[in-house]
Amino acid sequence: MSNVLSTGTSALIAFQRALSTVSHNVANIKTDGYSRQRVDFATRSPTDLGYGDVGNGTKITDIRRVADQLAISRLLDSSGELSRLQQLSSMADRVDALFSDSATNVSGVWSNFFDSINGLAANAAGTADRRDVLDNANTLVARYKQLNNNLDALNTEVNNGLIAGANEVNRLAKEIAQLNGTIGNNANAAAPDLLDRRDQLISQLVGYTGGNAVIQDGGIMNVYTAGGQALVVGTTASEITTAPDPYQPERLQLAIKTQGVTVTVDNKSVGGQMGGLLEFRDDVLTPAQAELGRLAVGMALQFNQAHAEGMDLYGDMGGDFFNLGAPKTTANTGNLGNAALSASYGDTTALDGQALLIKFNGSSWEASRADTGVGVAMTGSGTAADPFVVNGVQFVVSGSAAANDRFLLQPTAGAINGLGVAVTDPSRIAAANPIKAAADLTNTGTGVLGKLDVIDAGNAALLNPASIEFIDANQYTVDGAGPFTYTAGQTITANGWSVVLDGKPAAGDSFSVGRTAAGSSDNGNATRLAAVEDAKAFNAGTVTLNGALGSLTTQVGSAARAADYSLQAQQVINDNAKANRDSISGVNLDEEAADMLRLQQAYQAASQLISTADTMFQTILKAVG
Repeated sequence: MSNVLSTGTSALIAFQRALSTVSHNVANIKTDGYSRQRVDFATRSPTDLGYGDVGNGTKITDIRRVADQLAISRLLDSSGELSRLQQLSSMADRVDALFSDSATNVSGVWSNFFDSINGLAANAAGTADRRDVLDNANTLVARYKQLNNNLDALNTEVNNGLIAGANEVNRLAKEIAQLNGTIGNNANAAAPDLLDRRDQLISQLVGYTGGNAVIQDGGIMNVYTAGGQALVVGTTASEITTAPDPYQPERLQLAIKTQGVTVTVDNKSVGGQMGGLLEFRDDVLTPAQAELGRLAVGMALQFNQAHAEGMDLYGDMGGDFFNLGAPKTTANTGNLGNAALSASYGDTTALDGQALLIKFNGSSWEASRADTGVGVAMTGSGTAADPFVVNGVQFVVSGSAAANDRFLLQPTAGAINGLGVAVTDPSRIAAANPIKAAADLTNTGTGVLGKLDVIDAGNAALLNPASIEFIDANQYTVDGAGPFTYTAGQTITANGWSVVLDGKPAAGDSFSVGRTAAGSSDNGNATRLAAVEDAKAFNAGTVTLNGALGSLTTQVGSAARAADYSLQAQQVINDNAKANRDSISGVNLDEEAADMLRLQQAYQAASQLISTADTMFQTILKAVG
């Protein structure tokens, strides 16, 4: 009788706890990272009654979670990469919106500015047309600055994201290390909920940094970044921190503190959300900002050059129409020497906007790309008379450099900060050709004046009166100098100007070139200014300013689309990994309902055993009562 009672009680308790496990599974069906739990039953040790062993019922040997570490690892890898691409795609889309939206992009105000120049060419003396040019120029500069400020704000967001991410990584790493200590070296004996909690924290951590988790013997979990840096080893958690970039203090980079040593983390070795932020900054934000600056530099320099070749309403030669800052040079904070670099713009057709690392190797200076480390050819000696020239930028070195001193040269990234409209008086717009040519009324030949151009606005004799006189049909002099050979359609140059003559002049024919009078309505230089939009300013003279503007929009859009395509592909991979993990560890209500019904019936049967034992006991009591 006691054996029946004991057997029934063991079954009743076991099935009750099994039902509790089923209810625990159902209650956590929506809990992220939860792995369903299963109860393992075993027979209790039998009793030897002399004639044989009589069973003593059942017991629960283990309550374990149903999990496959390989499936969990796959999901970790996939989720870290998904987080990286989500962050990258989200930020890249914002840059794309800035460059493609008509309310924020450069294209619209760019077109308005050059349309106003064309309007000036149609009415070069018109005060309203001149004011319209200045208004549109200021609007264009303001748009450049607004767009550049928006890009700077995105860089600040990246910094804030890195700071917040580092704090969260440190919190998660500490909690994982504590759980490692609680679980100890025997994960099989640990509570399933603790193991799920650790897996969930690791998943969150990998979502920030990328990487993976490695199981030690016994069940301790070590976590590493995508680049292999240890975040958690046993019960020890490393600390992630941020530090200013040695060249660009306004940009933060990641560092890891472990065992008392702080090591800078390479941007390429971090995945997850933080890796996405760094990749966005390096591969989308920085190139876009540099290219926007290159476009501003090319436009300003080309326009200034054309403007300097014209004459304003006061009769003065045009000066700079746009103000422009110099290329940015920054010394590494670890430099030991006192050398300084002073940079300026040279040939825009060689300007590519790529940041360069300028290094003194102990005997000479060398240049390399900051992003790839590939060497870049550099000429010159670095003096004022013979500056270094590299990628369309020239710079002079002053002071003394120590071996391994380094500088970051950013040709265009900071150019927009110094961009402005130098002209404030509409009458100072140099719309007229500074010189004009005329044929003598007594000429008898068929020579006709063609195009008159300024080829050297800095020539001191440019505005001096000059006379072209023909000795005969094949020879001419300029202010008595010569004679020079002449052929029909030839270009004649002198004093910084050139003129084309068509036809066949006769002996004694003359042509005069002289200064344009103040207040002239001549539109010769306004036409030249309008053509700046199509000036072949970049890529060795193969790309126009207008083409570069379109290319910038395309460049940003392509980066955003590429990130989105990668995100879509990774989402499918992650969904598959999650489905695989859930097929093993996820809670299935139909299965749990079947288990619950089966255990309920077993529980009721065990209750009948106890009831039977009680009846037997009462019968005995009555028999001996």
